[in-house]
Amino acid sequence: MRTYQELFRTPEFTPLFLASAAQTTAQTVSGLALGILVFGQTGSPLLSSLAMFGPALAQVVGASTLLSGADRLPPRAATTGLALLFALGTAAQAAPGLPIWALFLMLLCLGVLGSLNGGVRYGLLNEVLVHGSYLLGRSLFNLSTGVIQICGFAVGGVLVAAFSPRGILLLSAAVYLLAALISRFGLARRPPRAVGRPSIADTWRDNARLWSAPPRRSVYLALWVPNGLIVGVESLYIPYTPRYAGLLFSVGALGMLIGDIVAARFLPAHLRERLVVPLCLLLAAPYLVFAITPALPIAVAAVLLATLGYSSSLLLQDRLMALTPDELSGHALGLHTSGMLALQGLGAALAGTLAEATTPATSMAAIAALSLTVTFALTPGLRARHPESGEIPKTAQG
Repeated sequence: MRTYQELFRTPEFTPLFLASAAQTTAQTVSGLALGILVFGQTGSPLLSSLAMFGPALAQVVGASTLLSGADRLPPRAATTGLALLFALGTAAQAAPGLPIWALFLMLLCLGVLGSLNGGVRYGLLNEVLVHGSYLLGRSLFNLSTGVIQICGFAVGGVLVAAFSPRGILLLSAAVYLLAALISRFGLARRPPRAVGRPSIADTWRDNARLWSAPPRRSVYLALWVPNGLIVGVESLYIPYTPRYAGLLFSVGALGMLIGDIVAARFLPAHLRERLVVPLCLLLAAPYLVFAITPALPIAVAAVLLATLGYSSSLLLQDRLMALTPDELSGHALGLHTSGMLALQGLGAALAGTLAEATTPATSMAAIAALSLTVTFALTPGLRARHPESGEIPKTAQG
């Protein structure tokens, strides 16, 4: 496949895409509502950051216990059930008088379930599309995420002001319910990709198998750490400029959207390999300008330029799939998603902690510098050409 239009001619792609878009909408709007709600009650940059991105820390727990289910559960049932659980959890967070500790406990539980959600969704995407089309399909998913975040953060701020954060949480729960209905009635019944029942032992064994190959290990680290640190930078938009945080989030989503379109549609294959490291560097470098607390127009320009670098993640995922056997595709993508989100939560916690001791602007610049340092350290492994993966190449599998 060479165009986005061709993807929608593939059976099951459209309902999977719509269900994913609905979940992204609910997650975007509810995350903004939670960040504003917690910051309004506590005045803490750290707690505000953790309300938006902290649940991702729980992905570590899920990746260590639940992830074998990504390939061992029926995809339609798993996708539908997880969306229903997210709807219930989000609605519960809207309860009046809910203590902060109880809200974070719910976020923790939803974060654990989220580790399985990514593996199920993107494993099914890889199964639905023919080999070689995953990059294009994942690019379109990313584009929808960018568009939804642009609209969600922009409109979400207005909705929160008009209906209160708790009202928006109830609206988000309804959108999660819509995603469950689309999955149940739009997706076909498929058997699991791998045999056996999900277990903690299988999760650990498959994690070890994926992590044992040095090429995949380099890809995973590049997917997780620089990205996670920059999300920590983004988690400080609200304390940096409460009035214009929605604008910065929207501009960032626009930059990610542009980067993914260019990477998926216009970059030839030989350039994709060469641009992985430069794009990882681009993701962090513009944020160094926050060391001087720039005016809003400069801050907006820096965010737009930096988020073009998120396209490095798309290229790295394509490399990951080339290094992974089909029967582990869901697990591999789930491990990527869980590790990425966990590092994003850790990045938010680190950035928020540093902001408590200094200022949001200082913390943003310092975390960006750390991301650059990590990328430089990973560069030798990422520039290795066609390394041995420790697996049978897909082209040689029967």
